[in-house]
Amino acid sequence: MPKARPVAPAVALLLLALAVTVAFVASLALGSRWLGLDAIPHALFDYSGRDADIIVRKLRLPRTVVAVLVGLCLGIAGALMQGHTRNALAEPGIFGVSSGAALAVVIGLQVRGNTSIGTTVWFALAGALIATYVVQRLATRGTGASPVGLALTGAAVAAMLSAVTSAIVLLDADTLDGYRFWAVGSVADRGFDVAGQVLPFALVGLVLAMINARSLDLLALGDDVAAGLGLSIRRARFVGLAAIGLLTAAGVAACGPIGFLGLLAGHVARRLVGARNLWLIPAAGLTGAAALVAADLAGRLIGGAGEVQAGVVLGLIGAPLFIMVVRRRAVAL
Repeated sequence: MPKARPVAPAVALLLLALAVTVAFVASLALGSRWLGLDAIPHALFDYSGRDADIIVRKLRLPRTVVAVLVGLCLGIAGALMQGHTRNALAEPGIFGVSSGAALAVVIGLQVRGNTSIGTTVWFALAGALIATYVVQRLATRGTGASPVGLALTGAAVAAMLSAVTSAIVLLDADTLDGYRFWAVGSVADRGFDVAGQVLPFALVGLVLAMINARSLDLLALGDDVAAGLGLSIRRARFVGLAAIGLLTAAGVAACGPIGFLGLLAGHVARRLVGARNLWLIPAAGLTGAAALVAADLAGRLIGGAGEVQAGVVLGLIGAPLFIMVVRRRAVAL
């Protein structure tokens, strides 16, 4: 009987994987110009340069791959954040990672005047990783970081970095003009080169997240109990923070700050598979991937010839979710 218990989470993961697949295929077939399903295999395996082939292979496929990768990263980062802070309202932006990336992008725009996506990715990665390191050093001084300490340190660093960013962009109109295109959060015009640049960071972050899964289960029992069971609290927090930083840095660098995705993915995954992190982490990643691909597709369908950015669509969904969480359940996990 006990061996049958993992069946439900396994089925949930299969259903989430199916949802990602359906969203992926729909993203290739639908948009301002609707293509038949038969156009997809033709474009991928029998490319002849016709209009439908170009749309699928050159335009829709790269951005969909990036959306899956970024959604996976931010979904897992959200689940880890909620676990480490024991806060149902936590999401990756609370650690100051997005703010660090934003400040680095603004500095890069002001110094180099270069708004190319390839250059922006590296500035954003550097800023996000530096911000993660600063939060980690401040929050884990001594024996380790408490959930409240992590949240407060991240919020303080984020507020400070955001203030500096605002001061720079308000004093420089050219920098503000370039920054606003990155800050809205979008997978538009992102290609395989962007995915390749952030993939190593995403893979390392994913490995660290899975390593951190058992430690996070023990931390949920309370720091004293976890320490009594032989867990190194400081090491567990460090690995978790590193995973969150790398995953969020990869996602933010590729597409800009996309709010509420981590919050959404963490909650949906927890409802589907429960609180055991061995199941929760991959479930949150798949949920984030499906949600971001669906949001990007919805933005293209709503916008017609233009498009509504994925970050805007998720904001419209995430804000009501945030209010619902505050009203219907306790903040602490």
